[in-house]
Amino acid sequence: MNLCSLTRLFFTARRRLTSLTITIVTFTMTFIDTSAFLARYLSRDQYHRAALDTWRALEPAGEPLVTSNFVLDETFTLLGRYTNYLFAAERAKIIYASQALTILRPGLDDELAALELFSKYADQRISFTDATAFVLMRKHGIARVFSFDRHFAYAGFELMPAARL
Repeated sequence: MNLCSLTRLFFTARRRLTSLTITIVTFTMTFIDTSAFLARYLSRDQYHRAALDTWRALEPAGEPLVTSNFVLDETFTLLGRYTNYLFAAERAKIIYASQALTILRPGLDDELAALELFSKYADQRISFTDATAFVLMRKHGIARVFSFDRHFAYAGFELMPAARL
């Protein structure tokens, strides 16, 4: 192939590339809080039915689901206390094996920012786990949370299912 043929090939390819249409698809990430996990797995939880309905709505949507290692720590500990530790460990294995869930892990700066919120809102009695979630959600641009905890709504996040405050 000579230089003239290569040049023609390049410009032909370039013309074709400029006519491509690029479609950008955006997804709404949803942060999963402890209360959503507990309500899913505890049939006597007051929000059990609402949790199952919300999980069913989220799963086929294919939107990114996110949580934190702090939330999982709290979830597995409470599941163990409310049921038994074998049940909690089995649920932990299922959650860790999930391809649909991303687990965020805060760094020291995130934890120090959470400590500031924990102190600032001490009168609201938010947990350190929630304060850490607020920091991670803001850092990653997550506005929606699957939770039954009103503190997320007070912090300006959109609750799923809709808040009943």
